[in-house]
Amino acid sequence: MIIFNKLWETMEKKGVTTYHLRESCGIDSKTVRRLRNNENMETKTLNKLCAILDCRVEDIMEYVKDKM
Repeated sequence: MIIFNKLWETMEKKGVTTYHLRESCGIDSKTVRRLRNNENMETKTLNKLCAILDCRVEDIMEYVKDKM
């Protein structure tokens, strides 16, 4: 399972809010909700987040093995 917990940590370190993502960067509220719920995300969105935050993909997401 891909989770986005690191995204929120990176955003806090960089001083970027979800408001900034929505209002200044063109990330809509539905996408923010999907990120919070660790739902599927398009690679173009991940690319945009990395560009906004000036970071690598490992700084915003990670793979965690599903518990069976």
